[in-house]
Amino acid sequence: MIVTGGSRGIGAATAKLAAARGYAVCIGYLSNRQAAEGVVGEIVAQGGRAIAVQAEVSSERDVCELFRRVDQEFGGVTALVNSAATINTQTRLDSMDADRIHRMLATNVVGSMLCARESVRRMSTRYGGNGGSIVNVSSGAAKYGSPGEYLDHAASKGAIDTFTIGLAKEVAQEGIRVNAVRPGFIYTDLHAKGGEPQRVDRVKALVPMQRGGQPEEVASAILWLLSPEASYVTGAFIDVAGGR
Repeated sequence: MIVTGGSRGIGAATAKLAAARGYAVCIGYLSNRQAAEGVVGEIVAQGGRAIAVQAEVSSERDVCELFRRVDQEFGGVTALVNSAATINTQTRLDSMDADRIHRMLATNVVGSMLCARESVRRMSTRYGGNGGSIVNVSSGAAKYGSPGEYLDHAASKGAIDTFTIGLAKEVAQEGIRVNAVRPGFIYTDLHAKGGEPQRVDRVKALVPMQRGGQPEEVASAILWLLSPEASYVTGAFIDVAGGR
């Protein structure tokens, strides 16, 4: 399994749970090598197999090298979790410049598409592969738009939803399932990057369950979608959002 954005938050929780269930895991990370190696260390300490590979997912060269390393170390990929994503300081659209918007779409959309492309080239029966599964990490923001805060992020996740549906249909006859999770308000350090570390506590009253979620709760949904238990599920979404 390749987990992009695997050094923190939902990605790290997914990598650890996947390893516990028998996957050899490649943790893709952008810059925090210490955090990525820390996740690898936890997995290895529990008897699992894991490596960490630095990759900027919006870079075609980096993505190709990431998959080459997995081919070399593990003999290929059977599962991809597109968890790498970025966010910027909360603001309105009329305060955003083009560079910010381009960076957002490059990481969140282009990155996911490049990683999925490399996975399809290896998994698809069209290319001699044995099939596999892809899970994209979208966001509840794709449904609600995040006005006044993260409109660009929400738009990028809306693109991920459309991409999930289209790719699922494109490769359904080639042994590949493609699904997505849409996390709601989850306790991760991504909120600090947006300028409000305690954001989940502020907005949790909007959630019917009246609490924020944990990364492990999202990871459980991801692992179900990847598992044989979801063998007839493709082009589907699981909202891990407390009822919102």
